[in-house]
Amino acid sequence: MNFLNKMERKFGRFAIPNLTLFLIGSYIIGYIFSFVNAEMMSWLTLNPFYILKGQVWRIFTWILVPPEQLSIFTIIMLFFYYSLGTNLERTWGTFRYNFYIFGGLILTVVGAFLLYFVYDIFIFAGDKDTIGLLAEMGAYKEYGAGTYHQVMGIIYESIFFNFSTYYINLSIFLAFAASYPEMQVMLYFVIPIKIKWMAWLDAAFLIYKIYQYARIGVLGLGGIVAIVVSLLNFVIFFLMTRNYRRISPKEVHRRNSYKRQVTNARRITKHKCAVCGRTDEDDPTLEFRFCSKCNGNYEYCQNHLFTHQHVQ
Repeated sequence: MNFLNKMERKFGRFAIPNLTLFLIGSYIIGYIFSFVNAEMMSWLTLNPFYILKGQVWRIFTWILVPPEQLSIFTIIMLFFYYSLGTNLERTWGTFRYNFYIFGGLILTVVGAFLLYFVYDIFIFAGDKDTIGLLAEMGAYKEYGAGTYHQVMGIIYESIFFNFSTYYINLSIFLAFAASYPEMQVMLYFVIPIKIKWMAWLDAAFLIYKIYQYARIGVLGLGGIVAIVVSLLNFVIFFLMTRNYRRISPKEVHRRNSYKRQVTNARRITKHKCAVCGRTDEDDPTLEFRFCSKCNGNYEYCQNHLFTHQHVQ
């Protein structure tokens, strides 16, 4: 928490407000690209093999790749995640929400490169003669006529296929559930359910996906790492905010209620002259008194206490 407080004081002015809207806007751009030319999307994905070959734009353009195919359910989910993101930003503050989202994006890129080096050094071992390995994977039979560069590019595309913002969106949902565990939503617009139980279902789903990827073998490592880095971002953030009560919804509500009560108390105790309208905020040295001869609670400053016309 101290680290985040120092970071916020130093870099808080650079935080991007309404960051969720920018994320959804990037998906819209991605959908437009896919409609114009579907093959264009293969040039935007996060693939360290091609990045190290000079296609450095992929470090940033993978955010444009939508997490799912466009459908009515996708549109509903995007509205849902927009609501979650804006509420989290309102609860945590713009800087902390930015830190959480960008932390997930950076961890995803770092995880992709670490995985690439694991494949290149330990699995493929830098061996250009990969015919046996490709045959075992079922890739050489289909792409064996291509060059080594082409075949390896296709293999890495399948490995890094899961490196998208899909799991980052899930981490937003988990963070919201951790902040508002008792909130109730309508599942499929019909079934009322507390959001904490939906979060547990998502966690079980992620564990099952890890199990499925583990059964695939070496090609499944990409899916496992993509899931782990998204969960790692969730865990790291909440470990860094161990004094989480300070930014929890209950504490935020309590502070806002206290501020409103203080403001109302100031309004009640403020003195105002019924003649000139001056208050103790205008001039703290003024003294105010109620007039016993006036019919009602009329208060006058020291300059008009004895010179005003009595209200009968």
